[in-house]
Amino acid sequence: MPPQDHPAWLLAERRVLGDRIRERRMWRNLTQEKLAELAGISRDTVQRIERGTNDPRYSDLARIARALDTPLAERVG
Repeated sequence: MPPQDHPAWLLAERRVLGDRIRERRMWRNLTQEKLAELAGISRDTVQRIERGTNDPRYSDLARIARALDTPLAERVG
């Protein structure tokens, strides 16, 4: 499904998730680059997830949660 076909509620949920990740990253005093390094993903991926512009893969979310020392369910819930 192309992004323009996503329902508004889904886009809003992605933004909320991105905001939560950004808040936790900043609370831990990490740059996007450092978080990406700790998570083993690209900085571009972190950037897109935080902006809510893509559908993140579960594996990327799990890596980010581990790098932030936060249970994945807490990031989503």
